[in-house]
Amino acid sequence: MKILFISLGCDKNLVDTEVMLGLLASRGYEMTDDETEADIIVINTCCFIHDAKEESIQNILEMAEYRKSGSAKALIVTGCLAERYRQEIMDEIPEVDEVLGTTAYDRILDAVDEALAGRHEVMLADTDALPLPDTKRLVTTGGHFAYLKIAEGCDKHCTYCIIPKIRGNFRSVPMERLVAEARELADQGVKELILVAQETTLYGMDLYGKKALPALLKELCKISGLRWIRILYCYPEEITDELIQTIKEEPKVCSYLDLPIQHACDRILKRMGRRTSKAELTEIIGKLRKEIPDICLRTTLITGFPGETQEEHEELCAFVDEMEFDRLGVFTYSPEEGTPAAEMPDQIDEETKLDRQAELMELQQEIAFDNEEKMVGREVLVMIEGKVADENAYVGRTYRDAPNVDGLIFINTDEELMSGDFARVKITGALDYDLIGELL
Repeated sequence: MKILFISLGCDKNLVDTEVMLGLLASRGYEMTDDETEADIIVINTCCFIHDAKEESIQNILEMAEYRKSGSAKALIVTGCLAERYRQEIMDEIPEVDEVLGTTAYDRILDAVDEALAGRHEVMLADTDALPLPDTKRLVTTGGHFAYLKIAEGCDKHCTYCIIPKIRGNFRSVPMERLVAEARELADQGVKELILVAQETTLYGMDLYGKKALPALLKELCKISGLRWIRILYCYPEEITDELIQTIKEEPKVCSYLDLPIQHACDRILKRMGRRTSKAELTEIIGKLRKEIPDICLRTTLITGFPGETQEEHEELCAFVDEMEFDRLGVFTYSPEEGTPAAEMPDQIDEETKLDRQAELMELQQEIAFDNEEKMVGREVLVMIEGKVADENAYVGRTYRDAPNVDGLIFINTDEELMSGDFARVKITGALDYDLIGELL
């Protein structure tokens, strides 16, 4: 039987998808990208912000048509939207056969069996459970890079975020299991490992009584075959001197950090439930750049948070201008039911949110373009991602670029390269967010 799997949302969700694909493949199911051929359709959903929720609902409704027409024998919905709105989905979309909660994805085979038997069921587990199936993941990222989810859930409870209610409290995956999984991925040809969690910096606190991310990094660096190890989602207040030194000293660990700061005005940070002040953010960013001069810093911001004044927006703009982040994304605030921020007074209209988002992105665009220009003349190591169609050129990424969110580098050459190859490249030009280089 053929299965169509649609994975939405973040890279952490993608890891869950790959685990489910591995389980299905172990049973002998064949995967397809064509919904008209699918016997079974599985949608792994997201509901972090309004747009993600809308995308998930739209996909469910579109796939429900194939279930209704009879071309598909089962429709299964998993992930965050499934966990949050499980009964609404079953009641309002009768074409959905099974709903799997966020910590029940290891029961995907049971869900398929139940759906094919004509039963309708919601399969849940304790949101503080940690599924650890033994089946190998089916990597979907092309084979040369992969995500390693090192923890599940979150304890921060920021006032705008629903994730702790959907994903449970923070719980780390045991280190020996992560190292074994990383070794398997390297044996399959993975050369770049990207560490993800709701928050990577707290890894190990629940298991080992201390922040163990530096220790985990050192173990992963011992794995032959891995060339790059990248860290995402580091809360700035949890970055330790030990972590900084590990990034500095371990050649496989990319000089790259993702710091989701969300804002820079102390009053808004407090209303958000964040654990840092503007002064502390300035201090940690300064320390990172002093200790690791070539570090690339990515961050995300929320604009239009309830009560944000024009003056506070301008304070955030001034902070962005001063910090000159290498990479930056801006989300407009999305009120999520069940969160404290959704009930706060002084909600801001959408037009103002979008105007502030555009102003921040325009400011960051100038900073990003200047930063790219400064790269011209440098020699860098590049991971090849693929060939440009109908041209003697390849596209790749430097250590400064996480896949799917950052820039690319285009390399003109007559030599034949393969995806996953590493090449020394001299940067010869900058093109907005991307670079141009020549093979050395």
